[in-house]
Amino acid sequence: MSTRRPPVRLLDAALVCAAVADAWVNVDFNDQVAAPACALLGAFVLVLRRRAPLATYVLTLPTAMITDAVVAPLAALYTLASLSRHRVLLACCALVYAIADFLPWPWSALKTYELSGTHHLVNLSYTLATAAAPVFLGQLVQAQRELSLRLAEITEAREHERLLTAQGVLAKERAELAREMHDVVSHQVSLIAVQAGALQVGSRDTETRQAAATIRRLSVQTLDELRHMVSVLRAAGSRPTELTPQPSLADLQRLVDGSGIEAELKTDLPEDLPPTVQRAVYRTVQEALTNVRKHAAGATATVRILCKDGSVRVTVTNTVPTRPSLALPSARHGLAGLGQRAELLGGTVSSGPTADGGYELRLELPVEQNR
Repeated sequence: MSTRRPPVRLLDAALVCAAVADAWVNVDFNDQVAAPACALLGAFVLVLRRRAPLATYVLTLPTAMITDAVVAPLAALYTLASLSRHRVLLACCALVYAIADFLPWPWSALKTYELSGTHHLVNLSYTLATAAAPVFLGQLVQAQRELSLRLAEITEAREHERLLTAQGVLAKERAELAREMHDVVSHQVSLIAVQAGALQVGSRDTETRQAAATIRRLSVQTLDELRHMVSVLRAAGSRPTELTPQPSLADLQRLVDGSGIEAELKTDLPEDLPPTVQRAVYRTVQEALTNVRKHAAGATATVRILCKDGSVRVTVTNTVPTRPSLALPSARHGLAGLGQRAELLGGTVSSGPTADGGYELRLELPVEQNR
């Protein structure tokens, strides 16, 4: 609002100045007191035309009745027409102005036989046209303003309808994806868990039973997370739902212990880190250990996490693999996803081989920026 007031006030001031100039040109200030007073009243009362358009018009009528000044009453009539929807009132106001401007002042000087003259009829027609012009212009401006509002409402309604359509399509796609995940992935993981449980019970070798127990535990955990993801997909955005119970730094040790490789965790972190930073650290360590298990068979890993100079720094280093890796399916989006997550939090992710033939993944995130 504050950006619009100066132009409006400037326009009102210019209109008042134009009305005063009109009065100065068309009113004899040395003749009598009534005419200059009415002209000046009609000019200065224009500052109220937006707040009280009908009262402003009434106060400018004496200007049209007594003097030849026309700017003030015509401006008041235009403002009234642009703000009012009462067309009968507008027609009456235009007619009153035309009569006040046409009849001579004082009315006692009027001679009825003179009204039948041709030049008087021409003057009356001109006065009626002059009175009708601001009314039509004001109504046109009002219609244009209402049309703009209606177009804005229609545009907003169309955007809302387009959004609802897109959400409907997305909901259908998410429902289909949830169905496929439930029917295919859940079935396969369930078979893995069942087979691992059977191997754990039937095997006599201790290492085999421990490996089977780890496979079964990870399969059950995967099924739980998968069920939660399926429920989120089926919700289709109807309510805010997190994709899975969000991990924190307290879950890191369990993640490292259940990674299936020989890994060591070294942390030196405060307990009040922002949740977004904790989740990013957890997902980075999770992805790094997964890559070690997939691409560096037999290697050991070291996870170092510390907070220094207002930033959290994570380093996951693995040694040289001791045996060939198994060919596993991969979309190769893991590191790209970590980089995008870190970028959103104002951090960086880098990775590369070490001097001794191993591999290292580094993450650095600001702390205060993400509180």
